[in-house]
Amino acid sequence: MDMILVVCGAGASSTFLAARIRKIATERGLEVTARAASNLDLASRLADARVLLVGPHLEATFPELAAEAAAHSVPAALLPSTAFGPEGATDALEQALALLTSTTEGNTHA
Repeated sequence: MDMILVVCGAGASSTFLAARIRKIATERGLEVTARAASNLDLASRLADARVLLVGPHLEATFPELAAEAAAHSVPAALLPSTAFGPEGATDALEQALALLTSTTEGNTHA
């Protein structure tokens, strides 16, 4: 099962988003899960992650977070400003699935 790691500042908004992503993934029959984390404990959470989604309010630190994820071979994306809105979980899941697909395709061509 692929794990999507959703990161925000304190971990509160990412917790709600991760729960909504899990619900949508389950409804679609997808073998993915989502977990939340604070940007402060990112390093300890990357070992199990296949994709990192970063809250839009962390845009200023996204390059550092993405570099940390890359050091663990985890692709990262900055969520749009609408991520925590009504359709945000659907959009975030689609963004994560696109990263998973590109990672998988990249591995099959290696």
